[in-house]
Amino acid sequence: MKEIKSVNPTNIGWLQSQLDKKEMDYLWQLVEERGKQMKSRLAGNINSSYSIFDKDNWFLINVLSKLGMEYENRFTNLGKKIPTTCKHSYCLSNMWVNYQKQYEFNPIHDHQGIYSFVIWMKIPTEFKDQIEFSIAENSNTNVISNFCFIYQNIIGDMQQFVYEMSKEVEGTILFFPSQLGHIVYPFYGCEEDRISISGNIKLNTNQINYNEKHYKIETSNQIK
Repeated sequence: MKEIKSVNPTNIGWLQSQLDKKEMDYLWQLVEERGKQMKSRLAGNINSSYSIFDKDNWFLINVLSKLGMEYENRFTNLGKKIPTTCKHSYCLSNMWVNYQKQYEFNPIHDHQGIYSFVIWMKIPTEFKDQIEFSIAENSNTNVISNFCFIYQNIIGDMQQFVYEMSKEVEGTILFFPSQLGHIVYPFYGCEEDRISISGNIKLNTNQINYNEKHYKIETSNQIK
């Protein structure tokens, strides 16, 4: 994993980084060994989403735990806001792969948990080409095919932070608070799937962490 960047518009923040070849190869292996269909458990309008499992917690240990600790070094430790008298470690709650086809989209939504993440594995379209379609020309905003975070600024106005989807975004991971709203817009004119991975991290309330470092992510309790 390469340099970790803080992206913090007014009132909110998340982390962005680029996965290396070893990390991407591992994820592609998980995708090939995917599990059950998850569409009924997700909020979006994407028909093909499947559970994947982090074998031996490799991705949790080598990537997500580092991002979790880095987030809490740069921003607020969101886990401390949970009303509990005990210290609980974090665990990977679930992870899944999305195969987004043209016309499909995810409306504005958030996730369950403390932290969530998204990774773009394959992006078959280029934003510069997508905005040439008539549906984009007739729109008031150039968000066709893109991923956007939705949040309020300090005076309550709704804002969005746009990630333009193109091949150069492949391998990017965003690590963000689970309650941060986001939306995935549809793309057009392409028969290939856009492939992404998402997941959630939550407090493991079944186990008390006596280590003073409350932010330590527990690696032995992935919930599948």
